[in-house]
Amino acid sequence: MNSGHRNRGDSADSGQPDVDPADQWVLDPETGEFRLDLDAGRRTAERRPGAGRSGAARSGAARSGAGATAAAGGRSARRRGRVVRGRRVLKWTAGSLGLVLIAGCGGAYYVYQHFNKNISSVKVQVGDESERPQATNDALNLLVIGTDSREGLGREYGDEGSAGHADTTLLFHISKDRSNATVLSIPRDLMVTVPECRTGDKKIPGEARAMFNTSLGQNGRDPGCTWRTVEKLTGVRINHFMMVDFEAVKSLSTAVGGVEVCAATDIDDPYSHLKMTAGRHVVQGEEALAFVRTRHAVGLGGDLTRIPLQQQFISSMIRKMKSSDTLTSPTKLWSLADAATKALTVDSAIDDVNKLKDLALDISRVDTKNITFTTVPVLDDPTNNNHLILKPGDAQQLFAMIAADRSLTDVPQQQAPEPAPSSSAPAPPQVDAKSVKVTVRNGSGTSGQAGKAVSALKAKGFALAATARDTDAAQASTVSYPAGQEDRAQAVAAALGLPATAVQASSRLSAKDGVAVVLGGDYTGSAGASAVPTEAPKDLQRVQADDTAVCASKAK
Repeated sequence: MNSGHRNRGDSADSGQPDVDPADQWVLDPETGEFRLDLDAGRRTAERRPGAGRSGAARSGAARSGAGATAAAGGRSARRRGRVVRGRRVLKWTAGSLGLVLIAGCGGAYYVYQHFNKNISSVKVQVGDESERPQATNDALNLLVIGTDSREGLGREYGDEGSAGHADTTLLFHISKDRSNATVLSIPRDLMVTVPECRTGDKKIPGEARAMFNTSLGQNGRDPGCTWRTVEKLTGVRINHFMMVDFEAVKSLSTAVGGVEVCAATDIDDPYSHLKMTAGRHVVQGEEALAFVRTRHAVGLGGDLTRIPLQQQFISSMIRKMKSSDTLTSPTKLWSLADAATKALTVDSAIDDVNKLKDLALDISRVDTKNITFTTVPVLDDPTNNNHLILKPGDAQQLFAMIAADRSLTDVPQQQAPEPAPSSSAPAPPQVDAKSVKVTVRNGSGTSGQAGKAVSALKAKGFALAATARDTDAAQASTVSYPAGQEDRAQAVAAALGLPATAVQASSRLSAKDGVAVVLGGDYTGSAGASAVPTEAPKDLQRVQADDTAVCASKAK
């Protein structure tokens, strides 16, 4: 039992006012972190209206007027310290349907234990390292998953007992210099390749074409399967995942005192049970959950119009968490940290409150105005109106920007330095092109791409380049190489106009196999062109986290 609980019991026995554990934590202006101060909790309790004190206590307080004035001055200084150092005190991190704040624990053992016991974790098996996208710099990529699992819930949410799906999925990319972030929503109805994955000792077969949301929960798949699916889809290397469920939305929205949302027209959705008049509202608990779940009564009535609504909710929650009334309230910070740690399921590499705190501190450096929400560019699936497919060109363009740490926000200081005037791109490695064996397979979905690539390679001296049979659809091109042939692979990638991130080692290749190229949907056939786009696709859906004018509109 923690000391906060003991104080609460002791005060009941002695007639003293109840002490809230959150009031026992005060900001140390020297360190910017909270520390435990039992007397502070008692003083706060005594100041509450109706708090009982004995006559002796009141008399003692009167005799200590000068001391009380000095103490008040100290408290005032601490309050000023809270405002000035708020961002040092709060540590915030991503949650599936919101970004969570974690208050500093100051190293107190019982608080550390309290929060640590709240956290659930999964050991992710990401597969062969050689098959994963390469990490190009110190950018941070968090996979944020909102599951619609009904396990342990009643019938009121439908689909009782369901193991759930990857119902709401966000790829949260934080730039190398922490000046900006891109939050990419992945539609649950998008048709993708779900690769083979492992959960514990069980091997789960992959699917060449499946709805994205089946990458979690179905056939025993865990968050690691969703992790692998997103890496294969985007070509972006993921560092960590966080997952939350329905209860998390309710508890987090309540912990911050409600989240402001906006409806352009009246909404009455019998499926999510959301009834809302036009205008601005502060929602929490069940109403907050209904808001993020609603889709039948907004926009076009599908997931694509629910996504911007969820982005509105998350943006508003970020603003609320970083507002002064949250930053300066120990009670809110305690409630939020408690709700956040209970809400999260994370990968085992960060299943410790101190690791989460450090991660959140890193993320908190991003200014709200530089957080851009967007959605994977998609089209209706011509074979099934209930499904979506990637929009050719635009999707790969966006993925390439994120993989190369290109911002969707105008942050000039983030941009990489321009190359020297004498060269528009780094010079490819110097290799004897005519001795390099290259095998090219087409996974782009566009007929004839392998032949075009081989012709381009031969024109640049790669005489041994040859095509092989087409392979499964790939979103991003890869240039794989055996041990000792990285320079050759880099030269091949440069000749085809593919980014350096496409180059990867493969333990499955031997020296006699040479370099193996798989062309994905990002291959345009224009060898030598810049592989990393500098601008986002036209008409890209986006929401800025500091935009307070976004409103949900009624279904058409």
